Amino acid sequence: MNRENPDLRDHGASDLTCWDLCEKLRFLMPAPCVIITGSCGLIGSAACAAFHRWGFRVVGIDSNHRAVFFGPEGDTSWVLQHLQQTIPQYRHEALDIRDREGVERLFAEIKPQLVIHAASQPSHDRAAAIPFLDFEVNAVGTLNLLEAVRRNCPESIFAHMSTNKVYGDLPNSLSLREEATRWEYTSPDYACGIPESFSIDQSTHSLFGVSKLAADVLVQEYGRYFKIRSCCLRCGCLTGPKHSGVELHGFLSYLIKCNIERREYSVYGYKGKQVRDNLHSDDVVGFIYEFYRNPGVGEVYNLGGGRENSCSILEAFAIAEQVTGQKMLYRYSEQNRIGDHICYYSDLRKIRAHYPEWRITKPLRTTFEEIAQAWRQRLTP
Repeated sequence: MNRENPDLRDHGASDLTCWDLCEKLRFLMPAPCVIITGSCGLIGSAACAAFHRWGFRVVGIDSNHRAVFFGPEGDTSWVLQHLQQTIPQYRHEALDIRDREGVERLFAEIKPQLVIHAASQPSHDRAAAIPFLDFEVNAVGTLNLLEAVRRNCPESIFAHMSTNKVYGDLPNSLSLREEATRWEYTSPDYACGIPESFSIDQSTHSLFGVSKLAADVLVQEYGRYFKIRSCCLRCGCLTGPKHSGVELHGFLSYLIKCNIERREYSVYGYKGKQVRDNLHSDDVVGFIYEFYRNPGVGEVYNLGGGRENSCSILEAFAIAEQVTGQKMLYRYSEQNRIGDHICYYSDLRKIRAHYPEWRITKPLRTTFEEIAQAWRQRLTP
């Protein structure tokens, strides 16, 4: 008879297998906690839903600064309502990550097992108009979070959503060939895309790229110097049905919204043949879970759709037209955006070598269909 734990008292030693005991102990242990910054954004909201399903207590941090950056179209309060309705015991903190003392207090209280840092000012065009706010959110905000981890929960795992803009426009210096609907690398060295060893120096990044690079290097340094288990995920175009896409951020989401609303889409330079790799938010979160299960220290991964999930703007127009049955309306300007990539897709060989169980589950066409369906629902009165 086990008098300490009534759940086990009726089991004799011969009846209780090791597996039974492990399962019962797992049930009795408190659930791990994850803090997710930018919890109402695309990746943050997907992470909230997924980690709740995986048995985590979820604490979200989001001050709805996307509405500050992009106006009413960027407002994510509808996502917060959805999180509160669908995730039992979801705890929301309308906390600005620039608030060092507020961040410190929260981490001292919660002491999470995992931190997913998805909050940012995400537009390289917008950054030029708000340079102080951009740097304070992206760089200083990241420093506040890292210090809160180091001081209060140094065993936590820290996953940082970085960006391919840390490479600046240096990918544009590679030899490219023009094809009918896209630009493509000519060198076999880049047949799989841009690797993590690609230089981050001597290029134009945009102010957004600079602030995100500062955050990227900080995460690496807190890993190497303070041994914080951490990774920087240098992402291409992340997308999915929960994206509040606007012109300055949210490539596929905004493009499909324009198609559905019969709104004119603006193409800036490179004949509309500039190439992006696209990765569904569910697949991003799937990788973060794999990293949580087997974390590294100060790691860097290029996380995107790779060549298989890449498309140019012209190719995206064609897929959107197939999905919605509506012709794409657009206008073209010869002037490209400063620091814009002519061709970029992620070399996924390192990430697949380190985490062979992770894979892309959402092909490009499926992602288009999900986004189109979501916009139709949201735009219907």
